[in-house]
Amino acid sequence: MYRIYINETALIISEFVPKGLGKIQNIDPQEFVFRDFYKQARKSGPGNHLILVDNAKEYFKKLRKAYLVIKAAGGIVSTPDLEYLFIFRKGKWDLPKGKLDEGEKTRSAAVREVEEECGIKVERLLDKLANTWHVYEERGEIIFKKTSWYRMEAPKQKLIPQLEEDITDARWMSKDDFGLIQMNTYPTISNILDLIKPPL
Repeated sequence: MYRIYINETALIISEFVPKGLGKIQNIDPQEFVFRDFYKQARKSGPGNHLILVDNAKEYFKKLRKAYLVIKAAGGIVSTPDLEYLFIFRKGKWDLPKGKLDEGEKTRSAAVREVEEECGIKVERLLDKLANTWHVYEERGEIIFKKTSWYRMEAPKQKLIPQLEEDITDARWMSKDDFGLIQMNTYPTISNILDLIKPPL
């Protein structure tokens, strides 16, 4: 299953109907034109749109082939006391992340971005948690941004937000704070937190 976000609008490409999404608008995969959908999604509010196909991986691969793909990486950093690292950027809570440098490995980029954006030292890089996809426009060109997220561990340290990256705050927060963060964050970040927060 692939979930691609355009602002608050989710386009889901799947071989089955996902549970727990509420109201879903179905889209005919044969008649779907991504560029038209993108223009409409930029103007509309939150919503879930589903394309049911036999092979989600192949369908998504063909869909994004026509557009520039930019790779980024970020981290979900926890302390031994299970506090998690968050940043506040451009009015929303976020997780540290950034684009890969030329020739850079994804895992290395994830650690570098966390350390640069928060002024800390990562102690351990663990497993990959997920990939997220976000589509935006730059100079008239539609861009697919793939962010690879990794679990990391670090001792609790003083945080130094990278102001030149528009990060105005960085904090260690507990899982009890995830609900508040999800009220003012991006859909992709909210999905990442759903993977690590305890069940209700």
